[in-house]
Amino acid sequence: FYLTPPQVNSILKANEYSFKVPEFDGKNVSSVLGFDSNQLPANAPIEDRRSAATCLQTRGMLLGVFDGHAGCACAQAVSERLFYYIAVSLLPHETLLEIENAVESGRALLPILQWHKHPNDYFSKEASKLYFNSLRTYWQELIDLNTGETTDVKEALVNAFKRLDNDISLEAQVGDPNSFLNYLVLRVAFSGATACVAHVDGVDLHVANTGDSRAVLGVQEEDGSWSAVNLSYDHNAQNEHEVKRVRMEHPKSEEKNVVKQDRLLGLLMPFRAFGDVKFKWSIDLQKRVIESGPDQLNDNEYTKFIPPNYHTPPYLTAEPEVIHHKLRPQDKFLILATDGLWETMHRQDVARIVGEYLTGVHHQQPIAVGGYKVTLGQMHGLLAERRARISSVFEDQNAATHLIRHAVGNNEFGTVDHDRLSKMLSLPEELARMYRDDITIIVVQFNSHVIGACQNGE
Repeated sequence: FYLTPPQVNSILKANEYSFKVPEFDGKNVSSVLGFDSNQLPANAPIEDRRSAATCLQTRGMLLGVFDGHAGCACAQAVSERLFYYIAVSLLPHETLLEIENAVESGRALLPILQWHKHPNDYFSKEASKLYFNSLRTYWQELIDLNTGETTDVKEALVNAFKRLDNDISLEAQVGDPNSFLNYLVLRVAFSGATACVAHVDGVDLHVANTGDSRAVLGVQEEDGSWSAVNLSYDHNAQNEHEVKRVRMEHPKSEEKNVVKQDRLLGLLMPFRAFGDVKFKWSIDLQKRVIESGPDQLNDNEYTKFIPPNYHTPPYLTAEPEVIHHKLRPQDKFLILATDGLWETMHRQDVARIVGEYLTGVHHQQPIAVGGYKVTLGQMHGLLAERRARISSVFEDQNAATHLIRHAVGNNEFGTVDHDRLSKMLSLPEELARMYRDDITIIVVQFNSHVIGACQNGE
């Protein structure tokens, strides 16, 4: 079909969400001004998830994007559980004791997170008790392990990721007498998800990444131009260190097969992920769980097969790589996005588009027609379009939406082409996935004044 501009806008804006950090008496004490987020599905249902929350017992803010594969079950579980594990990992011993005592005596719990959610962001009510019990076991262990030292953020992030993945695996092995829940925990464990999470507290920005979603920092240079700084590395075959790590963890005899055709065991694109127990459990354990599991599990082709050359599991880990960055006044925003964005755009263009959007200033790039024969008429058209773009107010109220518009609609000249946008957004479900992936984006805007004041105060 041909979509009109209002139809295109309603598709693009369907999942957008914005949050502004409240000011206290006109003084914003947070280094975060707010964030915009959005999602554009290619899969039906979408396999990406997103989360954002303020940690109420510490000062940090958590934001994350999660890219599911083999279904959305694992991405869904991680999106609603991981931040609790991180928050609990960061809590001081006294607070953990208070929370445990409240549960013990049936009193109301101290709230740990304030979620910032779009109405479409779903929470699985049926599993909440199970999830809570696993989390409680974790904080009870943290209480018992109390060393009296303050928790290092990097360590807390690593522990939270690994522990949640361990719990996902354990819940699937134990099963549940309720057949719906039993099927749910198995679907979560057998599907998989990558995760890219940012924790911002004052000038301390930590990014914990597992898989191939990405975090990119938007920096404004002195001349007003924009540059992009990577705050995560993809865990896939394009990352030599990662290929080396995977090979080192298995016997020399497996060297040729561990990474094959740029995939883990020739099958999986990301080399780190939550769930995906097909790449973590022994063959015996897989068979035992599937045989004792519900019938629906047997109908699922994905659970039945054993990866080829499967000798020394686990081949996959959920352990994140954590990068710490001290924020500076020139660091204006952070983009967290699933690989659906990075497959279509270079990080440098992403930083420039968001930077120009947030400041409302277009830095005129020389018109690039690289290798195309352009008539005088076409060049005139390009210049007219450029002039119109400068004079028009940005049509999007949300930086993530603005970025998705470019990711899906950009033509070879780097401008949004409405015809292309219309074609890409009107593809039927079964075709959309062939042309693009789910795209999920969070754009976090920093408060340069607060960051500058923090720096000077140190």
